[in-house]
Amino acid sequence: MSVQEYLDKHTLSRKIEDAVNAAVRAKTSDPVLFIANHMKKAVPSVITKVKARQILDSRGIPTVEVDLHTNKGVFRASVPSGDSSGTYEAIELRDGDKGMYLGNSVAKAVKNINERISEALIGMDPKLQAQIDHAMIDLDKTEKKNELGANAILAVSIAACKAGAAEKEVPLCKHLSDLSGRANMTLPVPAFTVLSGGNHASNHFAIQEIMILPVGASRFEEALQWGSETYHHLKAVVTEKNGNMGCNVGEDGGLTPDISSLKEGLELVKEAINRTGYGDKIKIAIDVAATNFCIGTKYDLDIKSPNKSGQNFKSADDMIDMYKELCAEYPIVFIEDPFDKEDWEHTKYFSNLGICQVVGDDLLMSNSKRVERAIQESACNALLLKVNQIGTVTEAIEVVKLARDAQWGVVTSHRCGETEDSFISDLSVGLATGVIKAGAPCRGERTMKYNQLLRIEEELGDQAVYAGEDWRQTL
Repeated sequence: MSVQEYLDKHTLSRKIEDAVNAAVRAKTSDPVLFIANHMKKAVPSVITKVKARQILDSRGIPTVEVDLHTNKGVFRASVPSGDSSGTYEAIELRDGDKGMYLGNSVAKAVKNINERISEALIGMDPKLQAQIDHAMIDLDKTEKKNELGANAILAVSIAACKAGAAEKEVPLCKHLSDLSGRANMTLPVPAFTVLSGGNHASNHFAIQEIMILPVGASRFEEALQWGSETYHHLKAVVTEKNGNMGCNVGEDGGLTPDISSLKEGLELVKEAINRTGYGDKIKIAIDVAATNFCIGTKYDLDIKSPNKSGQNFKSADDMIDMYKELCAEYPIVFIEDPFDKEDWEHTKYFSNLGICQVVGDDLLMSNSKRVERAIQESACNALLLKVNQIGTVTEAIEVVKLARDAQWGVVTSHRCGETEDSFISDLSVGLATGVIKAGAPCRGERTMKYNQLLRIEEELGDQAVYAGEDWRQTL
């Protein structure tokens, strides 16, 4: 084939002429670079390669990372993991070989990506998120993704989402907003973990975490400042009352003083807020994670104290009375998982009291069927969104739409085993969830999410809107 025949076959002469004309119109000072970029944009982007590997999460436990290649670049994503997998969430595939990472290796999930998922997605348009996700769901053929592994599928789904944004030449949060059909993007209020207990810390505090929300800030940048200042004031308070050992941190970065009760913890946080001078501009939230200390139908708030455990059980009604008293005394705006994950009756009763927002985590597990039941029974009024409990970006968007149609709130959440991936930051802005829960303003895998939100706010400029006092009304 002659040069001219080759040029004619691929209509290169016309394409090159168009690129040169564009460079002239732009009056570019570097025509070669301009023409190269112009030609690159003229080529439709497709997935050319998907490569996975095993990496470690913030707890030193293996997880999955993916590099997804298109002719526009390489797009990386890694997935988090919880401290336990719920009955109703998508299955995280692990090898189970006790001789490798104590059974936690994810080599099978990595192999599934490199050998099966990669082959199925080569040649697909990364902008078509739903098609990519459904191709993987169809390949898996199980309800809970236990064939390929939700950790394998989600890593590829997120990487493809990043590639789709790059192909459209828009920020990731904007691409997610487009995928969800939303017209507006909103910077969420951060729910900073400041005190950790439960399964996330080695102290005797049964409650999983106490959080602060800077709802009175005018911008996310200011909210981050307030959160950091409060956290450091709390360090001082804890040191004064519990000594330096109380300033050790849990898996999500919260301080871990050996406090004896929820009220004692709230008093510490209240004192820290008072020292900032921001007053009622900073609110409080609690993740009770009550399933972890529910024994039958009773709750043992001393379950982590060997000398006290079993001596002071509370009934669900006792727990309601306690919540009512605490909400009257402290500026608590939401309580997460106030009862056992199967105690629909008391969760519904407490939610209908209207004292504060009731967020379903273990109750819902981001499972659409559980969410639908909770909506029908008015069991709670907010969804805790954990993308790895679902397994794809598309399904995450769908369950958020389900919650919004019911006029629920949505809290985008991290997991205790996190990575350096900041995808949930863009997700929270693109879906305008109102609140993001990404841990303390401490530890790199946590601050990574908050720092990305700073960048997003800066990039959006005058169009940036911080949820603030309207964190519940970002519908």
